[in-house]
Amino acid sequence: MTTDPEKFDLCILGAGPGGYAGAIRAIDAGRKVCLVEGDEIGGTGVKWGALASKTMWELAKDYTIAAKTDRGYQCRDLKVDYQAVRDTVIAAVKEKQYQMLSQLETFAHGRRQAPGTVVYLRGWGRFVDDRQVAVALVDGGQKIVSADHFLICTGSKPRPFAHIPVDQARIFDSDGILRLQHFPRRLMIIGAGVTGCEYATIFANFGQTQVFLADHQERVIPYEDEDVSEYVSRNLELRGVQIFHSTQMRDIVQTPEHLEVVLDFKDGHATVVEVDAVLISIGREPNIRHLNLAAVGIFPDKNGYLDCDAHGRVRDNIYAAGDVTHRPALVNMAVMESRHAVKHMFRLPTQSLAFPNMSTVMFFYPAVAAVGLHEKDCRRRKIPYRVATYSNALLPRAIAMRAAGGFVKIIVRDDESQQILGMRAAGPQVSSTIMSIALLIDQDKNALSVLEAMFPHPTMSESIQECLRLLLNKSIYKPEAFPDLLSIRRWSPDEGFVA
Repeated sequence: MTTDPEKFDLCILGAGPGGYAGAIRAIDAGRKVCLVEGDEIGGTGVKWGALASKTMWELAKDYTIAAKTDRGYQCRDLKVDYQAVRDTVIAAVKEKQYQMLSQLETFAHGRRQAPGTVVYLRGWGRFVDDRQVAVALVDGGQKIVSADHFLICTGSKPRPFAHIPVDQARIFDSDGILRLQHFPRRLMIIGAGVTGCEYATIFANFGQTQVFLADHQERVIPYEDEDVSEYVSRNLELRGVQIFHSTQMRDIVQTPEHLEVVLDFKDGHATVVEVDAVLISIGREPNIRHLNLAAVGIFPDKNGYLDCDAHGRVRDNIYAAGDVTHRPALVNMAVMESRHAVKHMFRLPTQSLAFPNMSTVMFFYPAVAAVGLHEKDCRRRKIPYRVATYSNALLPRAIAMRAAGGFVKIIVRDDESQQILGMRAAGPQVSSTIMSIALLIDQDKNALSVLEAMFPHPTMSESIQECLRLLLNKSIYKPEAFPDLLSIRRWSPDEGFVA
């Protein structure tokens, strides 16, 4: 045990993706860094969130493809074991964790004889004042850390559901779902946001579980345009998911044999559903209560978030990044925020942090990707637009993959500029193709300039090319011939939708 403070240029609280990226950026700048983490390295982004869930999604996707019977082959006696799936997911998590740890050891203070080092402390930090934190070490004792700057990257935790405790035995949250011992015969998921729909997809694709999905909204992914929401709902239902809209969970009655989920609907009636497990997925909240922020005069807002300036500074020498801020709770956002904060605090060259056209991927089946404005945004901002939808059913690569159940939807400004405003896409490889449109939007490119490029054939990217051609009435396949697969329409603030 020691209470003697060790001096650092920067102390980072939280070694999730954001905290880790910030630490490496400070090492790049030749600074001495203390990285503090009480749980496992990588945080939620690795252990419970993006990496773990997407590994499980990939396995579920592979399984459902292997189970198909329309490809000229058939897998006999196809079986899946939850424990084996779980072991594969944990192996992927550990692979990334040990990569992170190996790099920290490479740049460890006392080993590296060059500027830019790190001390990794396993423990929970709390502020003593604006220059010191006390770290309660996992293996016992306490260490006082002194630093010129601090970066709070403690992430978030699942939001609890009022009076219903999560026991991680039969009632789970997204941080505990891997504690399942076997595939539940029946699973109720509360919350039809991205995480809820992703886990509904995963368990439905494995084909071992009857999945129920309940949400208080009238449709899943309600912030997207109706056609995208309906597409997601339809594909979930095709996988056997039963969706309950406009409902609130009132209670869970636990019996030794099963759980009884009581749902109240907006029209006044109630339904009781018998299941074996429940996953509560109603969002996340900042994980900052243990930091003793009052000691440095920092108080979160009414929702628990920290107010930051454009550079991530909360006050004076204390910065924050990731899920504790008001920006979207995404791994890539946390990484960008923390790197920017480090550059600002050490006065390194940097540009303003702005994400006007942030791209996202929702891992459903098929996956859905989004960037830029959707139609509701355009109408709210009174921007005249044209929108075209091009089905993957006409795309040679999708036909070859036997995966034609997707689309590309692109919105352009309906004026002489023909500026690309946004895109929504579903199907194979959308996680890669979406970035091309994101870059085009950032560069203020218009539809005509994009079509000057030659797209490789046969690829999924050709759907972008053909959708842009459709917007300009130059597509190879026409809506008149394929009205169910191709569409184009216009909207203006004065006239609404124009025929």
